[in-house]
Amino acid sequence: MTDVVKEGATGRGARLARAEAALKALAAEPDTAERRHRVLEQVLAFTRATFAAVYTPAGDGGGVLRLTESAGAPRALYGVPEVYDTARPPGTVSPAGASVVAVPARNGGRLLAVTESPDGFGAEDRACLELIAEAVTAVRAERPPAAADLPPGGFVLAMDTGRIDTGEELLDLFGLAPQDFDGRVETLLGLTVPEDLPSLMSVVEAGHMSVGERELDFRVLRPSGPPRWLRLRGRLLPAAEGRAARLVGTVADTASVRSDATDVARVQRLAAALSTAGTVRDVSHAVVAALRRPLRADRIALAELEGDRLVVTVLDPPEPEAWPELWRLEWRTEWPEAPVRAMPTLAAALREGRAQIWPAGTELEPALAEVGPGGLAVLPLSAGTRMAGACLIGWDAPHDFGPDERALLTASAGLAGQALLRAHAFDAEHELVGMLQRQLLPRRLPRLPGATAVARYLPATAGLELGGDWYDVIPLPDNHVALVIGDVQGHSAAAATLMGQMRTALRAYAAEGHPPDVVVAHANRLLLEMETDLFATCAYVDVDTEEGSAWCVRAGHLPPVLRDPDGSTAPADTEGGPPLGVLAQAEFPMTELRLRPGTLIALVTDGLVEAAGHDIDEGLDRLARELADADPAHLGTVADALLVGAHRNDDIALLLMRYDGLAVRPRRESWTVWRVPEAVRQARRFTRRTLRAWDVTDACDTVLLVVSELVTNALVHTDGRVRLDLTLLGGRLRVAVADGSPRSPVKPTSIGWEATGGRGLLLVEALSATWGTVPVSGGKQVWSEITLMTDQ
Repeated sequence: MTDVVKEGATGRGARLARAEAALKALAAEPDTAERRHRVLEQVLAFTRATFAAVYTPAGDGGGVLRLTESAGAPRALYGVPEVYDTARPPGTVSPAGASVVAVPARNGGRLLAVTESPDGFGAEDRACLELIAEAVTAVRAERPPAAADLPPGGFVLAMDTGRIDTGEELLDLFGLAPQDFDGRVETLLGLTVPEDLPSLMSVVEAGHMSVGERELDFRVLRPSGPPRWLRLRGRLLPAAEGRAARLVGTVADTASVRSDATDVARVQRLAAALSTAGTVRDVSHAVVAALRRPLRADRIALAELEGDRLVVTVLDPPEPEAWPELWRLEWRTEWPEAPVRAMPTLAAALREGRAQIWPAGTELEPALAEVGPGGLAVLPLSAGTRMAGACLIGWDAPHDFGPDERALLTASAGLAGQALLRAHAFDAEHELVGMLQRQLLPRRLPRLPGATAVARYLPATAGLELGGDWYDVIPLPDNHVALVIGDVQGHSAAAATLMGQMRTALRAYAAEGHPPDVVVAHANRLLLEMETDLFATCAYVDVDTEEGSAWCVRAGHLPPVLRDPDGSTAPADTEGGPPLGVLAQAEFPMTELRLRPGTLIALVTDGLVEAAGHDIDEGLDRLARELADADPAHLGTVADALLVGAHRNDDIALLLMRYDGLAVRPRRESWTVWRVPEAVRQARRFTRRTLRAWDVTDACDTVLLVVSELVTNALVHTDGRVRLDLTLLGGRLRVAVADGSPRSPVKPTSIGWEATGGRGLLLVEALSATWGTVPVSGGKQVWSEITLMTDQ
């Protein structure tokens, strides 16, 4: 619980004098409920108390007191009772470690205060409590006004039944005629904006409302136009003498009341904003919006405490020239990192954990004095025993800090400290989630022949669980490339693990040379054998960059979106199969796509095109329109533009590929090698004719020797079909021999002079610029590249 404001320049001894001055000023005001509440709030301003309450005689003369006024934290937080028996005063409260003290008040009442400070209430705290107790007007429990005596916009709500007495003015604000109102508070709540219901329920439900004044702004729906802002001011009258608790107050149009909200309303708005602030940046902006304008401050800075440095998260104004020179010297990134050791006064305030105020003219180090020459407030943002950061508020002109402003600063510091610590943990965990997710995705995309690809991935901002979206770009032999995108069901570590397994499996099956439908079918079978409850969707597109064609297979996933060179864009009309891991005997049909140079292929997951209240087809159509308007020459810019304004309730994966076509297409010829005695001689004859047709005159003997060795090895050591492929491109000739055995050839480590075999691979290695083995569907391909003397 955040401690209260004190004057940093004058020290602790002046608190009693300042309390006397504040109470004297309040005594000159009329004796109203608002004044009595402000008197009670001085307990929070001048002692370590986090909760204060006034008990008044119940009227039966038996020494029983009833709670009639409270201020500070919610009463339920400490378990403070509504009834106080002077014969058995409360000695302990929750949580453990909190201290309670009761001081006699006028007219037989009691002033009760609670603190969470480990030191409890000190001597000066008790002196201030006794002084304030003398000023507290202990009155008997109020009676709610009769319905006929209600002021304009007034109401009386029975907290036990939910029945509400009100006049025509209040019903008119809600757009109701008197004859249409059934007297139930739920009817009025049903006309409010849903987002404002939680704050309203905290007022109209007896378990949440504290004794005393409450104020909040909310919105009601209207048949046309924007919602209307209303302001509720209410006071809870506790149950007494057989009468249930009542909420008495007024509701008015905010346009008819003063424009500046009270401090209570400001704290409520800040609490509402912080409740939805997920990140440190969100928390920082919420605090700035809640404090700078109401306090008419010239500067406000909010920073996290990391070691001995304050890492600034927001500055307002953001211009460097508006801040001290020390801060400008530390402006290394978007915001500066101010060293705490250069500001010993600030360091002392952070160690003590109390918000401090320095009026104009106070001697401070330049790094602080220049933030607020007319007055400076430093709010240590603590959360429990941990110091999360600090908020600095500065004024240029001399500023007078009133009691209400002090209370606002104290309450805001407590709220901001808890929110900042929570947001810091969220940011750290979200960054860890993003890092883990990125480790499961490709670090970089490969360079592609005749094509360019870019990808983007955005983790969801709602929640911290790992997602299951993935993408991949797999280079394949013969200028093919496989584009893969998929999504594992759910958001969890299990989904992310399964995503990594599926990505690896698809890459392995593709590298084996299987056609697209077989690759996806193998992945489906693997997922079923893993005995997981999760399923996955996937889209697999095998692009032939030589021919300008592609084969697409979909397993429960969205179709690719194609943008033609003329700008026409639409989702591809492709057949689809079920998601992976659902059916053992599933079929995954292939659909052929024709590509012209300049065609753009977009593969996405549903997080980019799906949103609450909108059909997924509408999202695909929107994506198609955005692609049609994009410039495909800059794929990175296109990808970034598609993600602008995307809903972040789900992970988003995006994969774009622009097909450009090959500037020079390779020349290819193939020969089926029959298992006959003349097989090697026929392969050499085919190779010689092909080289002559391609006008290759040099290195012919080298090529023929490599062909002889590779064909002989395939015929001797394997069974089944053998195929010889020759490819010529850019002064390099590639000889490839495919067979039906998956076993790779083994190069001998040593050969004796009397050996009659085993030299073939050594010859291939010596004659080739490079050579190797790649798997193909059901077998392997051994290849060799030979550099020619002249480009062909």
